[in-house]
Amino acid sequence: MKFKLATAVVAICLAVVGWGLWDLYHPFVGFTGREIVEISPGTGAPAIADLLIAKGVLAHKWPFLACYEYGRSRHRLKAGEYLFDRAARPIDVYRRLIRGDVFLHPVVIPEGSDRFDIARILAARMGINPEDFLSRTEQTSLIHNLDPLDPTLEGYLFPDTYRFPRGVTADKVITTMVARFRHVLQTRFHDEMLADAGNLHNVVTLASLVQRETPDPAELPVVAGVFTRRLEKGMLLECDPTVLYAARLDHRDIPVIHASDLKFDSPFNTYRRAGLPPGPIANPGESALRAAFHPASGDELYFVSNNHGGHYFAKTLAEHQRNVARYRQEMAARSQQSAATPP
Repeated sequence: MKFKLATAVVAICLAVVGWGLWDLYHPFVGFTGREIVEISPGTGAPAIADLLIAKGVLAHKWPFLACYEYGRSRHRLKAGEYLFDRAARPIDVYRRLIRGDVFLHPVVIPEGSDRFDIARILAARMGINPEDFLSRTEQTSLIHNLDPLDPTLEGYLFPDTYRFPRGVTADKVITTMVARFRHVLQTRFHDEMLADAGNLHNVVTLASLVQRETPDPAELPVVAGVFTRRLEKGMLLECDPTVLYAARLDHRDIPVIHASDLKFDSPFNTYRRAGLPPGPIANPGESALRAAFHPASGDELYFVSNNHGGHYFAKTLAEHQRNVARYRQEMAARSQQSAATPP
């Protein structure tokens, strides 16, 4: 009798183990589309298993918990957001959680974004406090060996598409963006740095002006050439984006530049101060950096918008004034057309 009972117990145990192994290695999905499961720090394994069942990621919790108990001396389930978009084996779910294979949110930083733009993007996408981000970008130790002159990290927060986990800190974002800048510099501008490493501050500052002046990649080296020649001749750069940046530093966002803004006394206002501003006014992309390293040759000293995303370039002041008049006429015609068009 005892033998039969023992045999039955062994058979039941083997059946349970067999079922558990089958469950662990059998794909399951109990949701449609995609599901993001957020595991808060400090959540215990049983609560995590219950959450995964509620979200349709697991069918049963005991095989998952048995796997956790077996490996708990060596592994821990990590908090974070996890994306599930297809049937998964419970063993693979467990492995993802011990690896911390969390969902990474894409964050797009457009070329020409300044620190203030980036702060707003990060606040909207990742919930990072804008003031915290801005204050930390005023600490320049990360770029001291690259540019000891830059008053902030402006110019070195490389614009790109990044992927960050929920809860990422401002420090982590900043470190990642500066590291990306260094990577681009080392892999794309190696020869330029060997030739003129001590000029990086001026190059990045010039690139930031060029990036903010034109959205047309073909115009970037041309604009860089204009600014370079004006600097060589001792002419004021008279770069409108520097006026906007000076106002932003003064806690003013101005949608339109007025005569009073051109007179605003700031070291970044190139209508009042000769030479380059004391640092970049935005974060340039690779093409703008290349343009600053290799400005186009020519005789052009002036440019003005052509109202079509590009610019009219001129060699003389008289030619430039005609282009400005054309620009104003086109703007006036557009304004009249807009006023005449019914809403």
